[in-house]
Amino acid sequence: MSDVQHTLKSEATLNGVGLHTGIPVELTLCPAPVGHGYKFQRTDLEGQPIIDADADLVVSTARGTTLGKGEAMVNTTEHVLSALYALGVDNCLLKLSGPEVPIMDGSALPFVHAIEGVGLQAQDAPRNWFVLKEPIWFETQERGTEMLGVPTPGGEFRVTVMVDYNSPVLGTQHASMYRAEEFKDEIAPCRTFVFLRELEQLAKAGLIKGGDLDNAIVLEDREGTTQEDLKAVAAALNKPYHEVEIRRNGVLNTTDLKFFNEPARHKLMDIIGDLALVGRPIKGHILAARPGHFGNTSFAKRIKEKIREEEKNPVAHVDLTKEPLYDIQAIEKMLPHRYPFLLVDKVMSMDKDSIIGVKNVTMNEPHFTGHFPGNPVMPGVLQVEAMAQVGGIFALSQVPDPENYTTYFLKTDGIRYRRKVIPGDTLVFHLSLITPIRRGLVHMQGRGYVNGQLAVEAEMMAQIVRDKAPAVATEKASA
Repeated sequence: MSDVQHTLKSEATLNGVGLHTGIPVELTLCPAPVGHGYKFQRTDLEGQPIIDADADLVVSTARGTTLGKGEAMVNTTEHVLSALYALGVDNCLLKLSGPEVPIMDGSALPFVHAIEGVGLQAQDAPRNWFVLKEPIWFETQERGTEMLGVPTPGGEFRVTVMVDYNSPVLGTQHASMYRAEEFKDEIAPCRTFVFLRELEQLAKAGLIKGGDLDNAIVLEDREGTTQEDLKAVAAALNKPYHEVEIRRNGVLNTTDLKFFNEPARHKLMDIIGDLALVGRPIKGHILAARPGHFGNTSFAKRIKEKIREEEKNPVAHVDLTKEPLYDIQAIEKMLPHRYPFLLVDKVMSMDKDSIIGVKNVTMNEPHFTGHFPGNPVMPGVLQVEAMAQVGGIFALSQVPDPENYTTYFLKTDGIRYRRKVIPGDTLVFHLSLITPIRRGLVHMQGRGYVNGQLAVEAEMMAQIVRDKAPAVATEKASA
């Protein structure tokens, strides 16, 4: 999985019809800037309104996921979003000339081919991962849907699906994707499906106007289907009656399955497309039982709630009793600071984009003598310095010989102090990269928390500079 954002190198256009509306439509996938995410634009409407691909804008989950903003809506968004998400496209403007994304062959594969046809362009910004640090649970008793998100040891995005049809014909199916690279061959080709008993109802409801036997699998999930039932199905499909029959595996003879568990794999594809509405790529394992668009998008909203909680307090999950990643002895080997200016006690965790460090505030520190007598308050400048030292540890961890480097402040912006920090407090700092490290320049957003409350925040830029050559290199130079 890439650590930088990507968009498309150029535009990719697809033409087809909407599954339910039957309206011919053109979809153009366009490059978009850093931080844009996925947005749909209805080019056929006045003002060409834009609708964010956002779980909070879901207005219907009947036979697909529909997004809406004001009077503008986009139907059946899940297949194209699953392709963009799984192929690592972070930013894309989807221009649409009608109300529904074209169904194509009922799978995500045409969208995959279109994306691969133009290729991806790396962008100068880190991917804004959401990392599952603890389980997230969602269920709907009336629909029987259960969804669980759990951390993955290697930070992969995984999905496992169980579909229980409660049918003697279809039984239970499972599907899984443990690496995003599996999507193109194992998941994307899997087409949408519909139950035999639903066809006539959908047709009478004015849906599946764009449906044909090339873009859907028809399943029989019960025993005892009569000849009259098959006649009604043939009429709904505009097929001669004698050409429609049920095979032993419960699939109509109108198409061949690409996988024995193709319906379950398509459900997995739908989950990926609906989770794209979270707005951030996910590191975690999603397990789903009896999923559907309502459950998928509801789970996406639950993840968004978790993101908002973490944005308010990204260190809430930190267990300060656990063994640190770096203790004070390890920190002294990396930072040149010493008493009374070493202001980091331990580092709890670090990944490619962020770090969490701790400063225990005690009355023994010399600045409390004069700041202020009888009312000790940690100076704001030292709070920022402590935060910067955590960032320095992050920066120095990127080089093989950190003892030979020093970090120097270049600038600070947006400094805010939200509450007093006094002796007895524990400052927990969370810093994350704003832009990738280039030429030794480290640009980070930092926040410090006390008891879950934001105490200090700042945007900081520093540079790591080699201040002496390694011993081996010095010896060679002398020789």
